Amino acid sequence: MTENLDFTIEELGRQTVKSPIIMSKELGDKAANYVTDDRFVRLSSFIIPGEQPAVKRSQVLERSGPREFIYFTPAHVHAGIVSCGGLCPGINDVIRSIVRCLWTRYGVTRITGIRYGYRGFLPESQFGVMQLDPDVVDDIHKIGGTFLGSARGGGKEVEKIVDAMEKLNLNMLFTIGGDGTQRGTLDIAEEIDKRKLKIAMIGIPKTVDNDFALIDRSFGFSTAVAKAVEVVSAAHMEATSAINGIGLVKVMGRDSGFIAAHTALASHEVNFVLIPEVPFNLEGYNGFLAHLEERIKKRKHAVIVVAEGAMQDQLLVEKKFDAGGNVKMADVGIYLRSRILKHFDEKNIEINLKYIDPSYAIRSAPANPDDSVYCERLGNAAAHAAMTGKTKVIIGLVNNRFVHLPIKTVITHRNVVNPESSLWRDTIDATHQPPLMVNRFNG
Repeated sequence: MTENLDFTIEELGRQTVKSPIIMSKELGDKAANYVTDDRFVRLSSFIIPGEQPAVKRSQVLERSGPREFIYFTPAHVHAGIVSCGGLCPGINDVIRSIVRCLWTRYGVTRITGIRYGYRGFLPESQFGVMQLDPDVVDDIHKIGGTFLGSARGGGKEVEKIVDAMEKLNLNMLFTIGGDGTQRGTLDIAEEIDKRKLKIAMIGIPKTVDNDFALIDRSFGFSTAVAKAVEVVSAAHMEATSAINGIGLVKVMGRDSGFIAAHTALASHEVNFVLIPEVPFNLEGYNGFLAHLEERIKKRKHAVIVVAEGAMQDQLLVEKKFDAGGNVKMADVGIYLRSRILKHFDEKNIEINLKYIDPSYAIRSAPANPDDSVYCERLGNAAAHAAMTGKTKVIIGLVNNRFVHLPIKTVITHRNVVNPESSLWRDTIDATHQPPLMVNRFNG
């Protein structure tokens, strides 16, 4: 599959402007170095026995970082920053990092924050803009949410958005958002190309679900897991303190169960993890409810973590979409709560069930130190890419290296938990749940 992906990075033009950032060009002199365009990272770190075939430029990833020569003259630059979609820990850290790098490292002093996502560009919204500088953003990393405000939708109004960018005289736009946001980034970039404008479009991937393809992890994911572990600890305490106590915790994960799986591994207190990627039956001899009943009879308590996207193939009668183009999901947590209560009532078994949905409390939290470091580095890499004239680019971490990824390649699919991977195998080992809770399974 990977040999069919093209990682070629587009540029606005030749880099002829000497960068104001002073760095070394020599390796081994203990000083920070410029990055050159001939430094690459392989997508796959696996080694195939035998002779390795020649690698094409389109098959390797361009390293991010400051270049000796850049495209834009810093004094002429007007940069824009926008955050779109739902909240996620670390958005403010990214905004702060971009502003500080552009201002202090390059001398860019015109930086504008667009309010409330792509809708902030639309004249009918009349949200206005916010002028950003290091003093304005100095402390925003200490709070959750997004300093600029966010909203879903508006990304399809491409012509209006580019009209607004022209009126603002933007030279570069940093878009912080998920899959839909980055599709919008690419559409905007294509309209910019049609008008023969020189505006760099740089995406910073934001999804607390960690489902962006190709990159190692998304910012906010570490914080989400840490917060979810705290909730699981409370659910476990409730369960162990009651007669046949059951703690049911719903976490984020529309299409992928990464938060659920990592929470189980980190907490050591989860007995069942239910995710979209792994099918399961509720009823039947090998169904979830039968195994939950067995657990209660043996251990007198249980903790369940369910990803929000689980069972949607069974629960959604009609697909409806939000302003961002995402399917409006049925509440699997409420449904499971009802089915569990009904099952044990019919069995005449006393239980005490506590259902916790911490989703909004998690995604609105400030970034933890791990995510804060990650966001700082993402923002720096984004600023360097824009000043060099890269465009239609997403900044990501691949094999622990910050790289430039073409947006069109990243948005081709989403990352999901592979049920046959070591991650899911280790999750099964941690919970001791059956490998597959479907009635056709005989393992």
